Parts: sequence; structure tokens; C-alpha cells
Amino acid sequence: MEMKSGNPVLARDAFQGLPRTAEPMTVGGTVNRTAMLLALLLVGAGWTWGQFWTTHDPAVVAPYMWGGILGGLVAAFVTVFKKNWAPVTAPIYALLEGLAVGGISAMFELRYSGIVVQAVGLTFGTLAALLLAYRSGIIRVTDKFRMGVVAATGGIFLSYLIDMILGMFGLGIPFIQEGGALGIGFSVVVVIIAALNLVLDFDLIAESARAGAPKYMEWYGAFALMVTLVWLYLEILRLLAKSRR
Repeated sequence: MEMKSGNPVLARDAFQGLPRTAEPMTVGGTVNRTAMLLALLLVGAGWTWGQFWTTHDPAVVAPYMWGGILGGLVAAFVTVFKKNWAPVTAPIYALLEGLAVGGISAMFELRYSGIVVQAVGLTFGTLAALLLAYRSGIIRVTDKFRMGVVAATGGIFLSYLIDMILGMFGLGIPFIQEGGALGIGFSVVVVIIAALNLVLDFDLIAESARAGAPKYMEWYGAFALMVTLVWLYLEILRLLAKSRR
């Protein structure tokens, strides 16, 4: 069966063509690595969060936030192209991404009190619910399901790319940034697609473990899950902000 995920770092060939080893990756090992990366992300996020609420000055946390965004992007690209480096680059990515997430979260919290707790709760609630649905067979990953989620994910990223390019000229796609029924509806769709990417990630990691992928791919699988989780969290944060406007 051909494996495919909407997550760009869990591409169809991410786990294919890898050598079999005496100690292959396991689902349990990937879960443990994911917990480690999550802890590192929280450390990074806690730093920028604390700096912001100590100074109440966005200019103080801006270097950490942008350093996290750009550094995390570099670490992500290195991890994608050098999968065997994942035991080192994935933790670096988690720490740097934490700096970015902490700064972004603080900015949202300043404007909409209590929004971060809601977003975190909804993110982990969604993760737990979808994992349970996948493990119980309620959600079955078929070829049509994969194709639909992958196509929708591509469409979303294309929309964001166009909006970013238009923003350079003082323009933009209104419903991406603004509130209102259309804006909220768009964000709801994006959150659903981001959540469904988690299901594809679960399935691909499980299939790869059964195929005997190398042990270091546990770190890569955990890294890929973190990418999806961060995306889901930020989209939920955006949705909640739009609903409060």
C-alpha cells in the first residue's frame, strides 16, 4: 500500500527506501520521542512567555520569536533532508519552535485574555480524540481519505502563499486575516484539515514501524507530529481570536 501524508515532512517517500536495522523504530518509541520534543517546546515557549509578561514589551521578545521562527525553519529543512540527523536536529527544532510559539501566544493572550489556555486545551483534546478514533477504527485511512486531505492541505498552503505575496503589495485575501462569518468559516475548515493531518501522521508512523524503519526514524516521526501539532495549535488560536472580534 502506498503511504502518503498531508504533512510536508511526512511525504510519501519519507520512510521508503530506508535500510532495515537490527533495532527498528516502534510506535511506542515514537510516542516517547514526541513527549520529549513537546517538553523541549514548552521550555522554549516558557522562556519567551516569561520574558514578555515580565517586561510587557513586544520589542524584548521579538528577537527570540523571530529567531525561533527562522531557526526552526532551518532546523526543519535540515531534518527533512538529513533524516538520520533527526536525533539532534529534532530537539533543536522543538526548542526554537517553542521560542516562536511562546512569543506568538503571549501576543494573543495580551489582546484576548484566556485564549491560550483554550487553544492548548482544544489542541490536546483534538489530538487525544483523533488518536482514540484512529486506534478504535472509527476513522479509517483509505486512499480517498488520503487524497482528499493532501489536496485540501495543498490548497490551504497555496492560499497562505498567495496572501503572503499580496501582503507585500499592501493587499491580501480578506477572509484569511479578518473575522466575520466567512473568516471564521475558513479558519474552521483549516483547523479540521490540520486535525485530519494528525490521522495521516498516525497511520504513516504505524505503517513505517511495521515495515521496520531504522530506529532514528522515531525522532523523525516525532518531529513530523510536532510540525502538525504546532500548525493545529496556531490555527486554533487564530480561530478563537476571530470568534472574539
